[in-house]
Amino acid sequence: MVRIKKVVLEVTVWKKYHSVNIIQEIEKIFKIVKVSYAGVCGTDLHIIEGHFPCYANGPITLGHEFSGIVTEVGIDVGNFKIGDRVSVDPNIGCEKCDFCHDGNPHFCKQGGINTTIGIYKDGGWAEYVVCPESQVHKLKDSITLEQAALCEPLSCLSHGLDLVSPIKIGKKILITGAGIIGNLWACALHLQGHRRVTVSEPNQARLNNLKKLNLGFDLITPDQLKKNQSDNPEYLFDFAIDCSGYPPAIEHAISLLNKGGKLVIFGVAPPNKKISISPYEIFDKELKIIGVKVNPYSYVNSIGMVEAMGDRYLNFDNLGIGLYPLKDYQKAIEALKKGSIAKAIFKL
Repeated sequence: MVRIKKVVLEVTVWKKYHSVNIIQEIEKIFKIVKVSYAGVCGTDLHIIEGHFPCYANGPITLGHEFSGIVTEVGIDVGNFKIGDRVSVDPNIGCEKCDFCHDGNPHFCKQGGINTTIGIYKDGGWAEYVVCPESQVHKLKDSITLEQAALCEPLSCLSHGLDLVSPIKIGKKILITGAGIIGNLWACALHLQGHRRVTVSEPNQARLNNLKKLNLGFDLITPDQLKKNQSDNPEYLFDFAIDCSGYPPAIEHAISLLNKGGKLVIFGVAPPNKKISISPYEIFDKELKIIGVKVNPYSYVNSIGMVEAMGDRYLNFDNLGIGLYPLKDYQKAIEALKKGSIAKAIFKL
């Protein structure tokens, strides 16, 4: 068995500056998870392309979306045992700063995204991962390990729903982007009873795949979206949820918002990209622009969402998810870039 002190980056750093006794105390709270499924996120592609920050002082194993089985626990781990099926929240704050004490660990400058498993610590694109007990969540019997690989993106979606709610039934909603996040948003909204939803996506293959979910939503290309807007000035939406991270799509969505409309920025755009918006339009329409960053205290909600959505919504084929062995990572990444799949997940 791989030992904890040879795997965890942060323990390696602690070893340089602290006594053996302190190191041993730290190692008591960790557990080793044998990875079953690990997702490839759009953020991973940005990291590979050099457009998103990650651990820069040496090699890093990516993978911040994963599920697996506990194979070893530290002696002070009390809530888990070997054999438990789990999903792992990759994010945690320092639990000491003002942001953390105010309930916003995702803004933490020491923790937050700066210590994310799979971005700043070795992650799930590997056979084993070492995780702090506080970041591991036990799965209910009704949830498969396959479905649990979607807990992390659904936890971010849950945070977004918290920020934008209430969305009253009957409101008109636009989703831009039919990658996995756009598809999961569509599923979550359908589960809640929403039916007046339009999904805009330039890749026709992705739109065709989304039809498998049988949601009854209006699935169109951005060109058709523009034509509808041109033909009817009242073709407007109460909510726009951008899952593309593509600035021109965001700008177009703003122009389609009705008075009192809300724009949710969920997709991650490259940090150097900009959008243009009229301050007068924000004033005149009383628009609200809502950013959504990761998953503060919403991971437990994602497990409830997975249980509620079940195979009706989380069938991998219907969602456009491709399963790959880890050795085929290049094929998985290329398929994602081409848009022939909505998401890649490694099956270990």
